[in-house]
Amino acid sequence: MVVALGIAFILLLLFLAVPFWVALGLGTIVLLLSTGALPLSLLGEALFQGVDSFALIAIPLFVLTGDVMVRSGLALKLLDFAEASTGSLRSGFGTSTVLGCGFFACISGSDAADAAAIGRITMARLVELGYPKPYACALVASGACTGILIPPSIAYIIIGLVLGISSSTLFVAAAIPGVLVLLSVVFTNVVVNRVQGYENSRQRFSWGRWLSALNAAKLALTIPFLILGGIYSGIFTPTESAAVAVAVALLVGVVQGRIRLKDFPSMLETSARVNGVILPIIGVAMLFAQALTILDVPQAFVAGLTSITDDPVALVLVMLAIFIIAGMFMETTPNIVILAPLLSPVANAIGMDQIHFCVFMITSLGLGFITPPMGLNLFVMSGLTGTPIMAIARRAIPFVITMIGISILVGFVPTLSLWAIR
Repeated sequence: MVVALGIAFILLLLFLAVPFWVALGLGTIVLLLSTGALPLSLLGEALFQGVDSFALIAIPLFVLTGDVMVRSGLALKLLDFAEASTGSLRSGFGTSTVLGCGFFACISGSDAADAAAIGRITMARLVELGYPKPYACALVASGACTGILIPPSIAYIIIGLVLGISSSTLFVAAAIPGVLVLLSVVFTNVVVNRVQGYENSRQRFSWGRWLSALNAAKLALTIPFLILGGIYSGIFTPTESAAVAVAVALLVGVVQGRIRLKDFPSMLETSARVNGVILPIIGVAMLFAQALTILDVPQAFVAGLTSITDDPVALVLVMLAIFIIAGMFMETTPNIVILAPLLSPVANAIGMDQIHFCVFMITSLGLGFITPPMGLNLFVMSGLTGTPIMAIARRAIPFVITMIGISILVGFVPTLSLWAIR
């Protein structure tokens, strides 16, 4: 009863537009005062422990790398290479846009950064080729969903911290599901394009153009290879790979004259802003999760859910529904730190591997970036183009449907997540 009142208090504060971390922090304090679950004298220590993690250093570093890639022009070279690879296809530039999102996802680890970077580069060209602006926005927003799905991903760093799982292991497990989501966006665009006739590329594939684009993009391609190759080979931890990526990207930008000393403060500010949003949420959410654990809330939640049904298929679908609905109303980070401790025991109860659960959860939560009312990528594209959010959301429906299909596939086929780590 007390826990329910505490959660109701948090929801009331959110309804009153109180920032999430403030609402969660105040609600947690009320919960602790009401139950005595944790002495308030330990509050500061618990908050510090929530953010005292080496893995969290990777988050601002990956964001900084993405910003450097955009400012230095390296992101544009990645897109040029993608277009040279797929431009001869009927929906070639749409496909290259999605692939560009995938390339950038391997660098930034952030959906919003992915949408902003690729959207700035591609929108005018997509509209010129015949894509309606709302659909072009939906295409970029959907492709950018891979930002948290393709390693290195901020979301996997956070869920690894919450559940005590190595982020490097999660990056390996997430590789195939992330690529499947990327391919689902490509496939959906091909089908929609064929039905609607938006783009009908007539250019022919040219090995000369492809090799030229590859040569121009060789330094840009080095960055994702450094990040992923270093992590997958075990040479770097995710944090170390992020630091190396920043150093290489900065070096290339400075040597090429695209980044100057006066650009550094604004780049650091961008990275600090992202970290300033995430860290307070993680700190209070970890405290909240600790309080719930002491009060045996996860165990009670599992008991309540399994008392309704103990069918693994039904429970996987219930978890999927929870993730999709939660993603519609809250950002990924608070969803992870609140739902992961609650639903992880449910996954254990039906024999779902913890790594498989993490990949399933993040893949499902990715839908929240293109589903209103939260739909962060929708807001990013609306801000970039002035297109109404709901107009973009309507055009994103086909992508949502195919991504739900991939989430179901990931939920019921553990091999997709576990084949490389067993």
